[in-house]
Amino acid sequence: MTHDTVGRPMDILLVEDSVVAARLTIGAIKKGEVAHRLTWLSDGEDALEFLYRRGKYAQAPRPDLILLDLTLPGCDGREVLAEIKADESLQSIPVVILTGSTAEDDLIESERLHVESYMTKPVDFGKFLQLLRDLSRFWHEDMILPAGAK
Repeated sequence: MTHDTVGRPMDILLVEDSVVAARLTIGAIKKGEVAHRLTWLSDGEDALEFLYRRGKYAQAPRPDLILLDLTLPGCDGREVLAEIKADESLQSIPVVILTGSTAEDDLIESERLHVESYMTKPVDFGKFLQLLRDLSRFWHEDMILPAGAK
């Protein structure tokens, strides 16, 4: 299947409170040459409002991929991840953890909650780009094609 058969770009939700880390991540995504639309939020409360399409996010797209920092102000990424994985309408969205935490408990909990990948910052951008390409390929293969398309 070619990428030409996909009707829309991948919707990516980046939840990261560090401007520097967010800019690096956004730059890496652009270099990954994955057709995408990106929403960047800097705290967990906004992320949950976005995911549940509440308030100012009532018209938000459902993300195809969530890039989540664990250490966020207010409702932290661990709480956001637990909420995503506990909700049947959200748990199928792939989540990639991007964190400065090297705590083994965070890694174990993330694995228990079936995250797509766990990457510690500074992120190895070669591995990150490969992960994006792999997820993009999976996402493209999972898309429903119009009738008659091959």
